[in-house]
Amino acid sequence: MVSPFEIEEIFPDVAAGSRLPRRQEANSAQGLTATLVADYTLPTRAWLPTAAIVTLLAESGVSAAGARTAVSRLARRGVLESSRNGRHSAYRLTREAAAELSAGGAWIARFGAQNSWDGCWTLVAFTLPQEQGSQRRMLRGQLRWLGFAPLYDGLWVSPDALNPTVRQRLAAVPLGAMTVFRADHVELATATNRNPIEAWDIAAITRHYAAFDRRWSPLVPRVRAGLITGAEAVRARAEIMDTYRRIPLLDPHLPIGLLPADWPRVRAREVFTAVYDGLAEQAEEHVRTVVGRSCDHPGADIRAHTVARMSAL
Repeated sequence: MVSPFEIEEIFPDVAAGSRLPRRQEANSAQGLTATLVADYTLPTRAWLPTAAIVTLLAESGVSAAGARTAVSRLARRGVLESSRNGRHSAYRLTREAAAELSAGGAWIARFGAQNSWDGCWTLVAFTLPQEQGSQRRMLRGQLRWLGFAPLYDGLWVSPDALNPTVRQRLAAVPLGAMTVFRADHVELATATNRNPIEAWDIAAITRHYAAFDRRWSPLVPRVRAGLITGAEAVRARAEIMDTYRRIPLLDPHLPIGLLPADWPRVRAREVFTAVYDGLAEQAEEHVRTVVGRSCDHPGADIRAHTVARMSAL
């Protein structure tokens, strides 16, 4: 059965506080800026000179004007904050954005590292007045972002137990009625029986995994051979992060026992780790060099993120 929503529809701009950039099929300048800043300053919230950010974005094909516009818009959205010393300006992540990105990084780092499931589903049933169409769309976006999928209209399911983030987001829904519960699925010997796993478009998710593998697996031998350095290393890390972070939204640790054999979740994690972590040292060195051109003391606060560091957040 085909899922009732398009696979790309699950990337809503639904951040509760600072408005992080919406994920798009092609990297937006704002999304790329947020990724670059977070990749090298998230734990320390180090200041990056505006000139350095513009240079790093230019190496990824963003014009100087586009880079400055992206930085300015992220500041207005509460993702970045600025400081100025004479004619020179710098930006860093706000505390709120850093907290959101840290939580997201830990979630990404854990993805694919666990496969246990207790056999229960979390269900969210809700009704909202017809005149509250915008609230309905916002709630649906929140649920998709939190790993739920619509089994039926008004009944959404997830294989995960209810966690504090889900509780907080659902408690913030202001209108309508809602019921949340955990339950087992009972198989019925009828043609109308529908397993909760059918709320996800498994074929579309499989194609997404295959596209990820085709794009990034060929790069792994070059990474291990040390053939990717400098700006190329920074670009590759930013691109694979922006691509890989979509996968846990598409496949929110769906139960392995209900999926086709040889489900590629672990394989995708291995490829991501090999590229992202394998290029960390080279990319960090390049970012330090670029920052050093704009200030006298680039400092030790510039540090490339890795899967291990994200897991520890």
